[in-house]
Amino acid sequence: MDLKWVLRDDVDHNLINSLADQLNVPKSIARILYNRKITDYDSALRYFKFQISDLYDPFLLPDMQKAVDRIILAMRNREKILIYGDYDVDGITSVSLIYLLLKYLGCQVEFYIPNRLREGYGMSIDGIKVAQLKGISLIITVDCGITAIQEVQYANAAGIDIIISDHHESSTDLPNALAVLNPKANGASYPFRELAGVGVAYKLALGLIRMLNLDEEIIQQYVDLVAIGSAADIVPLIDENRILVREGLRRLNEKDKPGLAALLESSGLRNKVISTGQIVFVIAPRINAVGRMGNAERAVRLLTTDNKQQARNIAAILEAENRERKSIDDLTFKEAQEIVDTQYDTRENAALVLDMDGWHPGVIGIVASRIVEKYYRPTVMISVEDGIGKGSARSIHGFDIYEAMKKCEDLMLGFGGHKYAAGLTIEEKKIKLLRERLNEIAKDTLSEDMLIPKLNIDCEIDLNDINPRFVKLLKMMAPFGPQNLRPVFLSRNLQVVGTPCIVGKNHLKFKVQQNGVVIDAIGFNLGDKFYRLAPGEKNLDLAYVVEENEYMGRTTLQLRIKDLR
Repeated sequence: MDLKWVLRDDVDHNLINSLADQLNVPKSIARILYNRKITDYDSALRYFKFQISDLYDPFLLPDMQKAVDRIILAMRNREKILIYGDYDVDGITSVSLIYLLLKYLGCQVEFYIPNRLREGYGMSIDGIKVAQLKGISLIITVDCGITAIQEVQYANAAGIDIIISDHHESSTDLPNALAVLNPKANGASYPFRELAGVGVAYKLALGLIRMLNLDEEIIQQYVDLVAIGSAADIVPLIDENRILVREGLRRLNEKDKPGLAALLESSGLRNKVISTGQIVFVIAPRINAVGRMGNAERAVRLLTTDNKQQARNIAAILEAENRERKSIDDLTFKEAQEIVDTQYDTRENAALVLDMDGWHPGVIGIVASRIVEKYYRPTVMISVEDGIGKGSARSIHGFDIYEAMKKCEDLMLGFGGHKYAAGLTIEEKKIKLLRERLNEIAKDTLSEDMLIPKLNIDCEIDLNDINPRFVKLLKMMAPFGPQNLRPVFLSRNLQVVGTPCIVGKNHLKFKVQQNGVVIDAIGFNLGDKFYRLAPGEKNLDLAYVVEENEYMGRTTLQLRIKDLR
């Protein structure tokens, strides 16, 4: 599917020129800042020079004082505490963070992550029954719990206090928990809504440390877990998330924890600089794999162990399960494509709802994302077993899948999530009704133009603008992710020099030249556009990001192609 290139023309050039002069940076850098709504010297300074001390006070979260007081009481009374988490990377890192801290503080603490295939997402009565059998008197949820109204009621009746730490959207009614920590909860006035689950867990940990008057380094040493969980959960990398992820990446690159070191080694990243890209595409899938394929508790054991051999053993298991997960992904993606290509006219369908008996519930979210990427339609993938469907939904820009699901709530047994991703449970006989209604909602919401994928371009530059200072300034804009994406540049009338080739699995590789400057270019999965290259002609328009490529101990600049014409 061809992309629509979007280069904003409604810009205030005088303001951009003024910002460039004040900061003493190229106009292209000032333009990037302007695109991110950074339009004055002070906000630019905060953007480039933020630090961990700029985080908001954790006690601005409603119920934080109640939560911290209850944990301290449990510590003093030697009560048994259970951390109850989700089975994705955000949940696993959240559990690991709170578990490590409470162990350090000498608490009697255990953790519980539901089995994805048997119990599904979130708190369950079965999980609370396990807590009862173990004599647990306090459960702390992380990355889940905000919709667990009945489950909290059951726990209360059993004499178990619940502290909910979550970041998902809440309904009007909140669970009757002892404390609810969620920046998105109704009535919350916390300054930043977009923390990941592990970000909220970190806030709880920080609040506890401050209440105990302990050295904050105790919790800062675990901020690498916050970076992994936040980047993996694709939260906006602005404000507090940007601070936490950058500090976490710094610590992650020290590679001093046995579990993370083993994971980096098994995934081929031991000697590489880790960025958000490595987290999202290499580290996160391996942590996710054990939760998707069965028991996520092994990933917590990996992230919390101080035994190097145990860490290597678990990392090897993650590697093997990730390979199995990938093969199941590929088969499911092939089957899903066949359904779309044979049963759908994408010109008539603004949303896709695909279902099949026997699809692995652990991979349908990943495959839904791949279907969205290929067809650019909001997509729901549903695995059906014994008349019940478990589904994962993914969306496109401009379509809030959570709000769309709310309009279909009467058709489902349950659902939850946020703007671009959601999960659901539904009776098989109602899937057809969901398909029809969701398609109508999408048709009413999405214009024809919104169903064409956009490539947003920050600014147009020449190749000779890419000098060492320019690259240094780009690095200072990291970490990159949603709402702070790696800047995309456009250069026109480039000349392809040498002989272009296709390498690896359909990757396009060649060199481009402009005004005597020659730079390597690579386009991953763009081999199908090889025909657009005409070596020797000065007629190539290229949309790309600027990266450093490490190979055999040597670092060079390269243009990673987003699209070409």
